[in-house]
Amino acid sequence: MTAVSRAEQARAASEALVGITGVSRRFGDVVALDGVTLDIRQGEFFALLGPSGCGKTTLLRILAGFESPDEGTVTLDGADLLSRPAHRRPVNLMFQSYALFPHMTVAKNVAYGLEREGLPRAEVRTRVAEVLDTVGLTPQAGRRPHQLSGGQRQRVALARAIVKRPRLLLLDEPLSALDKKVRAEMQLELKRLQHEVGITFVVVTHDQEEAMSLADRIAVMDEGRVEQVDAPVRLYERPATPFVAGFIGDNNLFEGTAAGDGLVVPGLGTLPATGGFAAGAPALLGVRPESVRLTSGGVLRGVVADVSFFGGVSHIAVRVPGHDRPVLVAAQGPAKVQAGAEVGLDWRAADAVLIAR
Repeated sequence: MTAVSRAEQARAASEALVGITGVSRRFGDVVALDGVTLDIRQGEFFALLGPSGCGKTTLLRILAGFESPDEGTVTLDGADLLSRPAHRRPVNLMFQSYALFPHMTVAKNVAYGLEREGLPRAEVRTRVAEVLDTVGLTPQAGRRPHQLSGGQRQRVALARAIVKRPRLLLLDEPLSALDKKVRAEMQLELKRLQHEVGITFVVVTHDQEEAMSLADRIAVMDEGRVEQVDAPVRLYERPATPFVAGFIGDNNLFEGTAAGDGLVVPGLGTLPATGGFAAGAPALLGVRPESVRLTSGGVLRGVVADVSFFGGVSHIAVRVPGHDRPVLVAAQGPAKVQAGAEVGLDWRAADAVLIAR
């Protein structure tokens, strides 16, 4: 371990709000979590991303106090969190369904938790007014949930969660009930609110776009294990495992053995990449569609199978003899080729990544 990496680890540990170490959870023969270890830093927007059944919701429920792990520890500010019952944790969970009380006004929904704690009425009124102003719902304070749009109901649920000023706010698929346009607006709103209120947010989602647009860091999970924890750009540009390379965005993957200047793929030759792997080591090469260029020459040759235009970007699928799936190319503007055309494909070595198999 280098001095730099030791320093980075020490800094991360000092900033960690939540420490999760070796957490496992089984339900009969099903392993929901398998030795999960990660940290969540103070004030960050952290995402747990993965397909259904990967364990992300189970981990969220452990943080909330609704599940207990079979093994492992969870700390908050260095103190044991698992020994504290759910209602005693400085943690709040915003449910996917929002769970608003239909007979109560917006203001009453937001005030409910504070009133249950027995806070003075004047303090409740002040805090509710402040949080409604923060989420932009002051004009709707007297309305009931059925009089609100989906985006407004989502804001009420968020206001009710943050009005109690938790150290940690957990969000379970918070935008899944919204249509695409409102979801995009609420992604920006959630990010703004998280910065404004200064609370650490942890969101569970299977939506890559949602995680990439919201989170400061993302833990990609699969089959109960953490595959990689990184910033969105780093996850996209430098996936560390085959699963992450295939799960995050579109990717062209080639299987072969590492060479000094790339990856040797049977039937295709040596494809350019950087990676520092020992020669002969089994590896995957990943190159994103936007990094692949159509040329007259190139390292590969194939025939255009399909061309689609999506508002400023053309998606081109090229069948390459000896490769089991089309190579995808993303080109700006309308495509200059048509289905059936023979083309060359090329990319810079720096734009491709080698991944251990």
